Amino acid sequence: MKNFSFKNPTKLIFGKGSIAQLTKEIPQDKRIMICFGGGSVKNNGVYDQVMNALSGHHIIEFWGIEPNPTYETLIEAVAQARNHSIDFLLAVGGGSVIDGTKFIAAAIPYANDPWEFVLDDSKITKTFPLAAILTLPATGSEMNGGSVISKLATKEKYAFHHPGVFPLFSILDPETCYSLPDYQIAAGIADTFVHILEQYLTTAGQSMVMDRFAEGLLLTLIELAPRLMENHQEYDDMANFMLTATMGLNGFISMGIKQDWATHMIGHEITALTGLTHGYSLAIVLPALMQVMREDKKSKLLQYAERIWNITDTNPETKINTAITKTNNFFRSLGIKTTLSENNIGEDVILEIVHRFQERNTVLGENRNITPDKVLNILNLCK
Repeated sequence: MKNFSFKNPTKLIFGKGSIAQLTKEIPQDKRIMICFGGGSVKNNGVYDQVMNALSGHHIIEFWGIEPNPTYETLIEAVAQARNHSIDFLLAVGGGSVIDGTKFIAAAIPYANDPWEFVLDDSKITKTFPLAAILTLPATGSEMNGGSVISKLATKEKYAFHHPGVFPLFSILDPETCYSLPDYQIAAGIADTFVHILEQYLTTAGQSMVMDRFAEGLLLTLIELAPRLMENHQEYDDMANFMLTATMGLNGFISMGIKQDWATHMIGHEITALTGLTHGYSLAIVLPALMQVMREDKKSKLLQYAERIWNITDTNPETKINTAITKTNNFFRSLGIKTTLSENNIGEDVILEIVHRFQERNTVLGENRNITPDKVLNILNLCK
């Protein structure tokens, strides 16, 4: 296990009716900008709960943060926040709204073009305080310091990280997720599953504790998935899913270990170029990446096969093949189309992604050996 330092400053407020706690979590004298997505919170009662809890506070609202939040939209929010002398940000929505609010928090005090710090987060020197109310489990953004932002003008999508954009607190009420459509539940399950594997499926023998934490979360998702897809208005199932998504990317399963994130970097490019839902892009890429990198990940793939899918075949290659097939079938059981062609994505997108990685001299993976040539092999397997 590698040396590490761990801190997670976000206060997690979890459970039924917990939005009411906003009243005591945000001081009365704060000038709040509440950031929203497309408006579903007005249909499921979340908006009214937030407004009731913040009655008497100074509030302005910003609407329209998209899935895969865009620089272009967020710059409008930054201007509005500056014009109204905002000093506190509240994200109400899914991971995209929270990611976008993190960008706003870092951009308000930033003197130059904020896209600079998306490309180089060391340029962030000051941030505004923010908090979150999560209504869609998936990204883990409610309890981490990461954000992923897209730029429409160039069809690019990049992540930035900074300790200053951890939410001060995040409220998770499972009942707020009851009205989600099936495809968002499926995308959230896939996103969470891949988050965990990005941290788990690297080098064997690094940390017994991290392995068992990750395996517990993976097994929880596999058990919950069919129940959630049939009915996601059962409180305990949704509560367990929400907590799994949060624990999957808040640092608790990555202490002292190598991490991969190649699936995400390739998936980001697919989404940036085509608009495909993030979780769906990951479900396409992961099984192919497992296949191409099977020798590098062999020991961990065998462990994954045994502990997660209960595969006992004595032939190691057969065991790995079966694990990859079961992973792909798990995504398909959620209703996700796991090939590029099924999503009407062609050769031109593959070639553009590889070209971008070549131009940037990008190498990916826990061992930094996933070259653009290997990315091409991975994407060709995704066809």
